[in-house]
Amino acid sequence: MTKRIPKDILEREVIGLNLAGRTLAGQLTAPVNLLVFLRHFGCVFCREMVADVRNAATQDANYPNVVFFYQGTVEQGQDFFANLWKEARAISDTPLVFYKALGIQRGGLREMFGPEVWACGLRAVGKGHFIGLPVGDPFVMPGAFLVSSAGDVLWQHDFRHAGDHPDWQAIVPAATAAKA
Repeated sequence: MTKRIPKDILEREVIGLNLAGRTLAGQLTAPVNLLVFLRHFGCVFCREMVADVRNAATQDANYPNVVFFYQGTVEQGQDFFANLWKEARAISDTPLVFYKALGIQRGGLREMFGPEVWACGLRAVGKGHFIGLPVGDPFVMPGAFLVSSAGDVLWQHDFRHAGDHPDWQAIVPAATAAKA
């Protein structure tokens, strides 16, 4: 059975950066869309994630439409994305309504500070990303979903810990398969 974003969530008004419409449904402008939920702006992995998604999306014309979700205000979002991907479409979700609707939960100590997280931290720092001040709940886990324009969840990455990331380049084949 396909998971679907509830109608009231699709019709919920959104605020943020470079938005295509006034609701979440208005952001789902392609047959397949990549929704990326960031942890908090101080997170080294969130900075890495935005940069990696930007690189993948700008290198492949078939990359799905990308929409980020974040916990800060619109102004905080402008500051954060200005250095990473100024053109990114991003939704401010300070009450975590969209996070909760997609089942994103808080992590525990192992998900935030376990040995795998430290190894991934070295990976992110090696790419030039550093820790900043938290904006939002620093224990919220990240999320990544391929969603149809109707709100069907076609694929999701189940994050094992804060530093876990899917292969952003492999999103294109997953999106292509989801379209078929």
